[in-house]
Amino acid sequence: MKSAFLATCMLLVSASSVALSTSQPRWQMSTDGSIEWAPEKQLPHYDHIEMSGKQVSVVLRYGVNAEGAFTVSKSMVWPLLRTIPNNTHASLMRRFDWNPMAVVTVNGRTMTGEKVENIRLKGMLTVESSYNGGWYGQCKIIREYLPSVDKPVLVENYFLINTGKSPMAVEIPVMNNRLFTDPKKGVDGSYLIEMKADKHGYFSIQPGDTLAFSAHIAGYKKGQPALTINGQQEKQLRMASVNGWMNNLVLETPDPVIDRMFAFSKIRACESIYETQGGPMHGPGGESYYAAIWANDQAEYINPYFPFTGYEYGNASALNSFNHFARFMNNEWKPIPSSIVAEGLDIWNGVGDRGDAAMIAYGASRYLLARANRVEAEQLWPLITWCLDYCNHRLNEGGVVASDTDELENRFPSGDANLCTSSLYYDALISAACLAQELGKGNAAIYRKQAAALRKNMETYFGSAVEGFDTYAYYKGNDILRSWISIPLTVGIDERAEATINALFSPRLWTENGLLTQAGSDTFWDRSTLYALRGVYAVGETEKATDYLHRYSTTRLLGEHVPYAIEAWPEGGQRHLSAESGLYGRIITEGMFGIRPIGFNSFTLTPRLPQAWDHMALRKIRAFGAEFDIEIKRLATDKLQVKIVNGNKIQRHIIKTGKQLSVKLK
Repeated sequence: MKSAFLATCMLLVSASSVALSTSQPRWQMSTDGSIEWAPEKQLPHYDHIEMSGKQVSVVLRYGVNAEGAFTVSKSMVWPLLRTIPNNTHASLMRRFDWNPMAVVTVNGRTMTGEKVENIRLKGMLTVESSYNGGWYGQCKIIREYLPSVDKPVLVENYFLINTGKSPMAVEIPVMNNRLFTDPKKGVDGSYLIEMKADKHGYFSIQPGDTLAFSAHIAGYKKGQPALTINGQQEKQLRMASVNGWMNNLVLETPDPVIDRMFAFSKIRACESIYETQGGPMHGPGGESYYAAIWANDQAEYINPYFPFTGYEYGNASALNSFNHFARFMNNEWKPIPSSIVAEGLDIWNGVGDRGDAAMIAYGASRYLLARANRVEAEQLWPLITWCLDYCNHRLNEGGVVASDTDELENRFPSGDANLCTSSLYYDALISAACLAQELGKGNAAIYRKQAAALRKNMETYFGSAVEGFDTYAYYKGNDILRSWISIPLTVGIDERAEATINALFSPRLWTENGLLTQAGSDTFWDRSTLYALRGVYAVGETEKATDYLHRYSTTRLLGEHVPYAIEAWPEGGQRHLSAESGLYGRIITEGMFGIRPIGFNSFTLTPRLPQAWDHMALRKIRAFGAEFDIEIKRLATDKLQVKIVNGNKIQRHIIKTGKQLSVKLK
């Protein structure tokens, strides 16, 4: 059962985060790239954040109670320690309230009277507290929580600082707790969980001095030797990774909130990749989804984004995921599984065909064009063509793609054919045609012809007046507005753009939490909001898109539940699923900058510079076989200067606002 603290934590997070937009953000941005909360009032407050490494993930449920003291619970996940039955959710998981500071004594007593002074987030959780007591004088404690980059370990670093005028006598007991799990519940038998501190004994801390020690929670297969953990080295490795993600694909705009949210989104998007026996697997997380891949989260959402980030391990995970899906091509036109789980050893296909082939073809073709690796493209070309042929076989009497459900897996109705699947298939045909030309295949003209026919069929089949808006019925017979009417906008289908945008931002769909999944419900999924913002940029509604992007970014980065895009509410309690952060990044690359891959070293660019901005730049883009910058400056009301900086090669262009530019990197 949950402890009273955890129950209170979840209740307060639930209550406070439903109304996510606040007039005064709880968090502030710091000059070191972090965000910071100084809890002076509005207490108690609790939140949760997920952080991941190659062999571990942790959800920290943390907060400050009414007395100003710090509270934390650690939900540990070890994706490579598999449990029975070895299914989607079969990662070893344990939740601990273990607090090493609770058994440390100062001048003969455990410490009380804590007042948290600030909490910071930037790839790790840092908490600074002060104590002002009679028997132990004055002191501060700094706590740091971070996952190891490559070990199955949560690291906790502690710094006890004597801020008083007298020496402090500190006693740290031996901490080496070891527990073994039930051998009948583990794929590899019993697992060892170790909770250990690296220092014990008596210490005298002089005024102004600091005592530092580390602790960790680790998980091992039985018989594996325990690791020697150096907390400071682990911190250096973690921050090197975090800074690497933040310092590639750098956004520069006059809006610091959007810039910082974009930088943070790369942390969550890139960190959640697990080194499984089936190769690197990007996983959503959320205390549910690890050592597994999905056709939507990985193939559709995150994989097309990885080439832009310059994160090679992310590219490796993308290629690996597509190769796993390729194992299931068949001559009987049976659907590819929605998910490949248990480190690649099993599948999940519990709701039938969700449009997964369209998701895979869409993601793989965009990934390969941006990746610009001919060997990978040849390797995955059969998968793309099979998925496109599968979709073609699934065309119904109206000429759109039939599927059993969509990525929401029957949570909401989707009919026999839905707008999302056909939109993804349409985009996949266009990207595949570009890829076919690069590879010298003969399919390009066929795919373009099929795309043109599909676009007409989609207009006839889905185009409809819904609740007074001349937009799309998400499926035949749908008469309630749905958030996924934004999907056509993201793939260049703009026939109903104006009415669709009006519907999306109407009170029927838009809330302070972003888009409702269905008008009249209380359910929202960030993924539909993130798609919508990208789509609104894509069709040139720049002012509206930027206004709502700023609001959304302020809420997610600095509000009550921070600092990443979330999955959904009420389902999942607003978990920080990782691929949603990739979707946030694509608002910038594909929406604001309008980058559309059309070749291994070429793309179209349609920059959307808001009227209030005179410049924006996207630097250290690592796609199309190059590293380059894109700089946009306003010259006049209707003119933009575009500069592409690729090493010592510079391209300069002047275009009208809203016009598309074709770019070929030399």
